[in-house]
Amino acid sequence: MSAITVNLPTDPLLLDIADYVDGYVVAGDAAYNMARHCLMDSLACALEALDHADCVALLGPLLPGAGCTAGARVPGTAFLLDPVTAAFNIACMVRWLDYSDTWVASPTTTHPSDDVGAILAVADHLSRAAVAAGKPPLTLKSVLEGMIKAHEIQGRLGAEIALTEHGIDNVFLAKIACAAVVTKMFGGSHAQIVNALALAFFDVSLCVHRYGSNTGPRKGWAGADAVAQAVRLALMALRNEPGYPQVLSHPQWGFGKTFLGGKTPQRGDAFGTMVMENVFFKLLCPVVIHAQSAIECALQLHPLVQARLDDIAQIRLVTHKETMRRIDKRGPLRNAADRDHCLQYAVAVALLHGRLTAHDYGDDIAADPRIDRLRALMTVREDPRYTAGYLDTTRRTNANAIELCFKDGSSSGLVEFEYPVGHSSRRKEGLPLLIAKFERNVARKFPPAQQCAITTLCLDHTRLINTPVHEFTDLFAL
Repeated sequence: MSAITVNLPTDPLLLDIADYVDGYVVAGDAAYNMARHCLMDSLACALEALDHADCVALLGPLLPGAGCTAGARVPGTAFLLDPVTAAFNIACMVRWLDYSDTWVASPTTTHPSDDVGAILAVADHLSRAAVAAGKPPLTLKSVLEGMIKAHEIQGRLGAEIALTEHGIDNVFLAKIACAAVVTKMFGGSHAQIVNALALAFFDVSLCVHRYGSNTGPRKGWAGADAVAQAVRLALMALRNEPGYPQVLSHPQWGFGKTFLGGKTPQRGDAFGTMVMENVFFKLLCPVVIHAQSAIECALQLHPLVQARLDDIAQIRLVTHKETMRRIDKRGPLRNAADRDHCLQYAVAVALLHGRLTAHDYGDDIAADPRIDRLRALMTVREDPRYTAGYLDTTRRTNANAIELCFKDGSSSGLVEFEYPVGHSSRRKEGLPLLIAKFERNVARKFPPAQQCAITTLCLDHTRLINTPVHEFTDLFAL
């Protein structure tokens, strides 16, 4: 090991994460079962993203023809790429439509399935390489275990580190989680996991592309960039590139001093499986998580209002403080990325059409003057009860309510949803919608026989976890 690290105490958080990734045993079926559903949801998002040219333009090898025989499959395409590039491709597809899972935590909300790109790509590559060497392949159980641990790291750290308040994008946590998990998947030692983590803490990315007039399409590929970098850093650590044990705590130049106002990041609650077991799914529509329950309200109100649009005098939106801070937008919206982070735009489309799809953020739909007319009628106010429920880690609500007021003095009454249908408290309703989302998007890309093979396997938990990774991903090849 380099003299850089000799006799220096290692930051506790690096050791805590490495201990968890290297030694924690995921027990019981609950986390694995939810990870299976999370993988299905992530692949559903990825396959739907292939209908969007702006996403497809970012896919494939960095240079034409630069494939990789023992690489990793990019689902829904013919690409077989090196694991770093494949991680970018898959993660870009999963996140592109803002339809993938979410972990709502204060101070930093994350999108945990950003990790799927890195974990699936590395597992696929390792499985193919093992078979080529005459060794047993990796199974899907290793993918699900990696997802469980990466989700947990992201969610737990999001509850401890105020990234957005300091201008750092939430995808930074996906990079941290994947650097650790992927190093372990490659066969790295505890020390190499620590080194990969230390290297991952060096580089942050800004979150300016998610807010206000700067909102843009980078939010669709920022997570992909982060997890691809995580794979690269893991490979460097495996070549014994040294880490920096005081990367977090160095009193002058450390991460805490430089980015967090002097506060050194620490782990709060112990790592386990809680995040995966309770992750939020977006099941009704692709829209930022803080608007999910508002869209449920709007869809319920659509039959009442569709024939009375000209009679509406006011639309009252009630929400929590975080929604108002992030997606309460007035005035012109510049692009699709701006629109899907606008509460008023999303609600207006759902009220008008009884739906909200990724295509509804396009310029052709946005040109409908009725949308801006409805936006102009909207008021947004905070309900302190909603804010308290959002911040309560024992409840994790995400409440919204809508009331329509008409010119004749009548109203719809307040329609309220405290928890979106993708919340863990509504799994009985939500999981059938998740499966339908998966089946619908598999049908977008594959002929009936291939659809049947994919869905039959994914719905059989025991069979799936024992399936070699490369055989699974080959089912998704065009």
